[in-house]
Amino acid sequence: MPLPPILMYPSYRHGKATPWGGARLRELYHKDIPDVKTGESMEVSIIPGLSSSDAEGTGLSRLIQRYGKALLGTEIKGDFPLLLKLIDAKENLSVQVHPNDIYAQKNENKLGKTEAWVILDARSDSKLVYGIKDGVTASMLGEAAQSGRALEDMLNYVNVSKGDVFYIPAGTVHAIGEGIVLYEIQQSSDITYRFYDWDRRDEYGNKRPLHTRQALDVVNLGKPPERFIPYPLPMRGRGQLEMLLDTPYFSIMRYQNCQGAVLPADRRRFSILTALTSARLHYAADRTLDLETGQTVLLPANGEDIFIDGDELLYSCPAVNS
Repeated sequence: MPLPPILMYPSYRHGKATPWGGARLRELYHKDIPDVKTGESMEVSIIPGLSSSDAEGTGLSRLIQRYGKALLGTEIKGDFPLLLKLIDAKENLSVQVHPNDIYAQKNENKLGKTEAWVILDARSDSKLVYGIKDGVTASMLGEAAQSGRALEDMLNYVNVSKGDVFYIPAGTVHAIGEGIVLYEIQQSSDITYRFYDWDRRDEYGNKRPLHTRQALDVVNLGKPPERFIPYPLPMRGRGQLEMLLDTPYFSIMRYQNCQGAVLPADRRRFSILTALTSARLHYAADRTLDLETGQTVLLPANGEDIFIDGDELLYSCPAVNS
């Protein structure tokens, strides 16, 4: 029997874990955040202690155990491969870098971490750190990281606007700037190596730990990355569909101005759909699911075609062999 869409309920990283967080996830998406330093809404997650769940409170890992390939798909091997977050950066996040699968498995016994961002909201002066300047060497980077603020001059900054898309492969130095709310899809990994944390201190005067040696082990040097340019895709039904990013790990697409747009079922893999405005899903001939702004559904592989009514939704799925 086909599985229906699963409305996901997030867990949150907040407080001391996200000293840079704020309250905009509540203001924009009516999230039931635990405090005004909430940085991350873990929309689809199997990270221990930060798992998302269904309406009955069943954690995603348990749902995977229950449904197996019917949920994951015939081409998904191993553990659940993706993690989806909504992030609110009231202040700058740390300057950081993530390892690839080889380094992470050898040194952390975990997956590596390649990720991507879609900007959901940003102040007019908001910026990201997106790579380092061309010509910076590993020794220069290491010395600057040890001395603190000297690192800031080696970073590549880019202005951002709502709708912008950024790809952050493992090894790319990056930091989300203050005033930005974004959608982040990534490999299901919690590994972060901090280069620099803007000399931020907690209420006791302590800085967060850095991971300079590991960061230098995995950093990519050379020219900073270029932005990906979205392009239109054909689709069934009324509306527009864009490919925002297509990578070896995941793809992101954007549905806009849809009335009866068809999202075909794919037995090979699950997928994830997030409503950026309120939306309605139709499936199984006579069933509907209403999504509020900011809500996410997990679409099992053994599902049915979904018909979408809504102004803007983001769709992500893991990469599989065609």
